[in-house]
Amino acid sequence: MYQQAIGGGFAVLPPSLRRYFGAIPRGCEGVGRGVYEHAGYVGPRFLRPLMRLFAGRGVLFPDAATSVPFTVVNTPESDGSLSACRDFMFPGGRQRMVDAMTAGPDGLIVDRLGHRGGLEVRLRPQVRADGLRLRSVALALHVGPIRIPLPSVARVTVDERVDSDDPSRQEVDVRVRVRGLGEVFRYRGRFVYRIRSVGGNPVGGVVPPA
Repeated sequence: MYQQAIGGGFAVLPPSLRRYFGAIPRGCEGVGRGVYEHAGYVGPRFLRPLMRLFAGRGVLFPDAATSVPFTVVNTPESDGSLSACRDFMFPGGRQRMVDAMTAGPDGLIVDRLGHRGGLEVRLRPQVRADGLRLRSVALALHVGPIRIPLPSVARVTVDERVDSDDPSRQEVDVRVRVRGLGEVFRYRGRFVYRIRSVGGNPVGGVVPPA
């Protein structure tokens, strides 16, 4: 899915990022484990009720902490989409974010956030010297079969790069900014990513997660 959207620039990415953004073999899933230096909500207090609502839908959450262990599982679906589940292990308990991505028109990635995919973010990939950047260009709300375009009041950027201290790991930095409020949500950290069979065992030379 990513490779289709990125196009010719995919071959320029470092090997570890090609593994992360490349196609996952049938019957397998991609698993990343690491620690976020910081993760969670950083916006004004009056938006916390909205974050709690988002948390119930698997989108965002009001928690925030440093040194947060996490796991991300990427699973290819039969319809060509890629579903992702991110577990943030905060001291007070787990928070989970879920989404499903498909290759959209004009080289965009269409990301449907939440358990029901109610919030849509369209992202434009950009290959950079140190990795890949995804930047939001459009938002929409899905209510049943109806898609409702939203004004671009929020911006999302995702930066993925190889860890400069340890090439076996990669770095991720995700930021959400709201017009007039600045940055309201962020997670930043390092992790190791491996491909494994859905049953948890290596198949066909696939390496299990460390």
